[in-house]
Amino acid sequence: EQLVESGGGLVQPGGSLRLSCAASGFTFNSYVMSWVRQAPGKGLEWVSDINHDSAITKSADSVKGRFAISRDNIKKTIYLQMNNLKPEDTAVYYCKSSDDVWGQGAQVTVSS
Repeated sequence: EQLVESGGGLVQPGGSLRLSCAASGFTFNSYVMSWVRQAPGKGLEWVSDINHDSAITKSADSVKGRFAISRDNIKKTIYLQMNNLKPEDTAVYYCKSSDDVWGQGAQVTVSS
């Protein structure tokens, strides 16, 4: 079972990034998938969930209206579209499955 994130980087405030998380080795479309982040010196913060068929998505208040989670069960990939990024969004972003498989993390840095 493996999750691999990509798409992180450095962006200016107000900019956008899209993270991807590719799954392998498990029945991807059976699981709720999530994004979780960890800012420097802080604990883990849940960002967003998406259920197995994309019918239900949930997001933290801190990102609601700016971030959007989606998934492609054919490609076994989830995405996090991040718009209007703020410096406080700087963190390592992890994808995880509901059976607790985690990716290695993708660094997102928002700075001018």
